[in-house]
Amino acid sequence: MPIEPDVKDWTWVLERPCAECGFAPDVPDADLPARIRAAVGTMHRALHDPDVRERPDAATWSKLEYAAHVRDVCRVMHERLTSMLERDDPLFANWDQDATAVEDAYAEQRPPRIAIELDVAAADLADAYAAIPADAWERPGRRSNGSRFTVRSLGVYALHDLEHHAWDVTKG
Repeated sequence: MPIEPDVKDWTWVLERPCAECGFAPDVPDADLPARIRAAVGTMHRALHDPDVRERPDAATWSKLEYAAHVRDVCRVMHERLTSMLERDDPLFANWDQDATAVEDAYAEQRPPRIAIELDVAAADLADAYAAIPADAWERPGRRSNGSRFTVRSLGVYALHDLEHHAWDVTKG
């Protein structure tokens, strides 16, 4: 099985705060659902900005591209969470987020459609984290690149991605 591409390995964010967005990994389990919804709410609002399709520079995604990516992050993390709850120590399917952005033409998608899909994907992920049984938070799963997660650390990892991208679209 090919190794999941990592342009940047962000697993360090499980151990220390993010110097860019300020995310701190000491997130109580009970806070995950509300924080997922809040971060995605920020992304949803950004989809209504008049500059939604504009890239700040050639190397930075537009708000629309970030929102499409966050939608897909919610979907992928929900799939991974489900597999962790249903199977013992699953190996996650590979996901090349950069290839997905190109293949799915994030920049050409329609903001109203992304808003709906983003809301549904985030609600599914938040609802899944709200329903985690007390004895399931330490269930393991892993990526093909060797990164190991528990249900808890996957939630924190996903939340950092969502909050970081919410910061990306509001910092300008």
